[in-house]
Amino acid sequence: MYESIWLKQSRGEPLFADLLWSRPESKHTAGKLLIIGGSVHGFSAVGEAFNEAQRAGIGSQRILLPDCLQKTISRVFPESEFAPSTPSGSFSQTGLAQGLELAHWADGVLIAGDLGRNSETAVFLEKFLGKFDGQITLTKDAADYAINTSITGRPQTLLVISIAQLQKLFIKTGQNTAITFDMALTQLAHALHEFTSTTKLAVVVKHLDQMIAAVGGQVSTTPTEIDNEEAWRVKTAAYASVWWLQNPTKPFEAITTSLIN
Repeated sequence: MYESIWLKQSRGEPLFADLLWSRPESKHTAGKLLIIGGSVHGFSAVGEAFNEAQRAGIGSQRILLPDCLQKTISRVFPESEFAPSTPSGSFSQTGLAQGLELAHWADGVLIAGDLGRNSETAVFLEKFLGKFDGQITLTKDAADYAINTSITGRPQTLLVISIAQLQKLFIKTGQNTAITFDMALTQLAHALHEFTSTTKLAVVVKHLDQMIAAVGGQVSTTPTEIDNEEAWRVKTAAYASVWWLQNPTKPFEAITTSLIN
């Protein structure tokens, strides 16, 4: 594969060092992030995303959770706002207008997961993705919801997903390449190059101790020391969201640089 398509980054040698030296110097210029997620069954992804976005250097944040969590969360995260929930404790589609209003306040949206399995939440998310045209990052079960919609034509969309989720995405979208858990890094990089060249999605996936970012046909790999397959997605999504919204005209460079952390 040509070097212009697949770039290899090391932790000691960032590919885009200029982004490291031109970071916002104050919170007022460091961007605004909306985090959406949680259900009565869990909200740890939202809390982790909030904390990791702080570490990544976000300027200000708001959180949107279903209102079944209001008594539990409001004192812990005063930045939280609460949308109507279903009887089963997930987002109701009646909260769509509130979600869109908050999204238009933000420079980027991170849908962090723990949404629970609910058909009305699926409708909420599908309508949100269709009506909001700004930057969105999805991970964990939020990405599962998105994979089951016609998301491939939505611009400014980043999926931070596992190999298993990527496999489902390729099957759902009728890709020629079969994603396997033991495929060579070169094969995966080529498959992601082709996929992101023909769709509007950006993807970050972890494979063979490498973080792989693919945006608009460009691919980068960055070594990682994270072993736990469940532990990396929310942190990675939070850092990618922050770097991307701070560098909106350079999505590939920003997302690649975020993977050093």
